[in-house]
Amino acid sequence: MTTRTSSRKSSPRTLAREQDRIAGYGLAYALPLILAALLFLSFNQPAAAMKIQTVKSPGGIEAWLVEDHSNPMMALRFSFEGGSAQDPAGKEGLANFVSSMLDEGAGDIDAAAFQEKLEDLAVRLSFSDTQDAFYGNFETLTANRNEAAELLRLAINSPTFEKDAAERIRAQILASLVYAAKDPDRVASNEWYALAFGGHAYGRPTSGTDASVKAISTEDLADYHKRVFARSNLRVVAVGDISAAELSALLDKVFGALPEKPDLVPVSKIEPATGGKTKIIEMDVPQSVAMFGFGAMPRKDPDFLTAFVLNQLIGGGGFASRLMEEVREKRGLAYSVYSYLQPMRNASIFSGGVATRNDAVQTSIDLIRQELQKVATDGPNETEFENAKSYLTGSYALRFDTNVKIATQLLGLMEEGYGPDYVEKRNALIEAITLEDAKRVAKRLLTTNDMIVTIVGKPETPVAGSKG
Repeated sequence: MTTRTSSRKSSPRTLAREQDRIAGYGLAYALPLILAALLFLSFNQPAAAMKIQTVKSPGGIEAWLVEDHSNPMMALRFSFEGGSAQDPAGKEGLANFVSSMLDEGAGDIDAAAFQEKLEDLAVRLSFSDTQDAFYGNFETLTANRNEAAELLRLAINSPTFEKDAAERIRAQILASLVYAAKDPDRVASNEWYALAFGGHAYGRPTSGTDASVKAISTEDLADYHKRVFARSNLRVVAVGDISAAELSALLDKVFGALPEKPDLVPVSKIEPATGGKTKIIEMDVPQSVAMFGFGAMPRKDPDFLTAFVLNQLIGGGGFASRLMEEVREKRGLAYSVYSYLQPMRNASIFSGGVATRNDAVQTSIDLIRQELQKVATDGPNETEFENAKSYLTGSYALRFDTNVKIATQLLGLMEEGYGPDYVEKRNALIEAITLEDAKRVAKRLLTTNDMIVTIVGKPETPVAGSKG
């Protein structure tokens, strides 16, 4: 599932700089590399073979656990309902800013010392946000788990939001926005969401704007943390070398002191704009980038899984998809063309993109529209339908071949309200979908008359729409 995430998913230190430190400072700084190797080797078993336990701490915090004691490490993934949809108007990018600050000093430890402790303990700690949730990722060696969990506890409960650190992070975010403004893909995506959702929270830029980021104060950062971080909107998954009893204690240690309930601003349900819209944003680039899409059914809709199979054969299956065959293979109009389903808490979309020569923009968009209409009218053929189902069921185990992947997948199911048994049921549910189901859902899903298109570049042929 594709999501709009914030521009910064981890601490400001880049991977290249971390690798330089490892090379320059010897074994003590090689621990993160050891941790990465353990992450890669750990937990290579079929998804259906996993034993998923439900653990409830004495303080009432619930988590899912997959124990694996073959390697001395564990991964913890957690989320708080909220995300960038909780950014106040005029302070867009606030959740993104907070995600960059939680490891920049906490408790009585300043930013530099906190980062140094993370490195010394070989802890991987990062935060990110989507429209609907604020995420944390925590990975540690078993030998360092207690000390590492204390750092996590401080980051979650007592971030300092130091002014100096905030100004440094603000400068980094502002620099990234300058870069993003020159990135056709980012511009096309931001403009698409603005067209589709207007003044709704989903229509605002998740990373903010130059003005909104400059307007964010350290008090705003602390206020977001206070409003969003609570026990009742928390979801947690742990995978690796930790027992149920140990996890139970860790949950209360890390999250137990948080308020019981958050203070979230209600976010309304919304459908993307209908009637079809096209917007052109001129940018001096050698090829144009286009994003297209329209509304889709929500994740819990009985037809969603069928739509998921349809997306695989339409544009989600790489070279095996219709769009790739028609736009790239047969006509050579684009290097890449794709589609995806994105269910959010308050909306759902079928969307996709294409990058093509400036003189081939209209042709590419017309071909995409035609293929979507063909599938809507005639449905998929039996061969591509069965191939899509076979790929989706056969590749499912690859989503669970490392601890981090397992934790991420299970957290997504937990957020969507599914039980642990969904992992075992999922492939059977896909196998039960019939070709007639696919034809019926295709007519419902592929509403091309409502297709919203944003184009960034300098298309040479006329494209219906307005210039931005």
